[in-house]
Amino acid sequence: MTQSDLHPRGVFSAALTPLNADLSPDHATFLAHCRHLLGEGCDGIAMLGTTGEANSFSLKERQALLEAVVAGGIDPARLLPGTGVAAFTETVDLTRHALSVGVTTVVMLPPFYYKGVSDDGVVAAYSEVVERIADPRLRIVLYHIPQVSAVPISHGVIAQLRQRYPTTFTGIKDSSGDLANMVTMVERFPGFAVLAGADPLLLPLLKAGGAGCITATSNLVARDLAFIAKHFADPAQAEAVEAAQARVVATRNRVSRFAQMASLKALMARASQSDGWMRMRPPLLPLSAEELAAL
Repeated sequence: MTQSDLHPRGVFSAALTPLNADLSPDHATFLAHCRHLLGEGCDGIAMLGTTGEANSFSLKERQALLEAVVAGGIDPARLLPGTGVAAFTETVDLTRHALSVGVTTVVMLPPFYYKGVSDDGVVAAYSEVVERIADPRLRIVLYHIPQVSAVPISHGVIAQLRQRYPTTFTGIKDSSGDLANMVTMVERFPGFAVLAGADPLLLPLLKAGGAGCITATSNLVARDLAFIAKHFADPAQAEAVEAAQARVVATRNRVSRFAQMASLKALMARASQSDGWMRMRPPLLPLSAEELAAL
């Protein structure tokens, strides 16, 4: 994704966040991880999302990590930081900060504390953010993860927001696992970037006209996902694509046996020979010794 192509397309890693011994974000290791993911073929880094434990960090910690990544030479056009929090005023602050360091596309949860809110309430929250920021550069990828947020992004919400702000709301990350919902959005909203939140769904979504993925297992299998995205429509590469897909599915299944983020971090620790990757912020905890051995 470049600044001239403001509809995200391709493979974006929902990057894990390594932690120091005091459980603060480890900037140097995270920067190295971002470089590694881009080197493996990711089109960009969706940092500070669910997989990155973003909601366990303060606004200052989130801002400092983003600043460190940009200062370390990662092109802001390849970053999709998460900026949606429960208070829309803080969402405004995080989003303005992202814009200030050159990021134009953010991934934004709806306000998620109050449950059972109406579509009009969700639209009102997003509208407040856009109106208060009032920056034509801003591009927002909606974040639909109802199993965690309990505040779904309905098709009605998408339709209203696209009508009000046709250049601002450019896509959605759908982490529901519901491929039919993703395909319906591709068909209903032409030009809207529908991104799968589950690695195994990248291939079928691309075949249905989807834009790509923002996924967790990409921390381990970015190269395979990038290969799938590049060659999914090439009959000459069909066998290799299916082999890559099989590896992606196997890895996703492996990290889903126990707590997913803890499993991903455990495998990152093993791959990098760095136990620092094992650390997590409470209430999330690392795998137990028994789970680690089984993994």
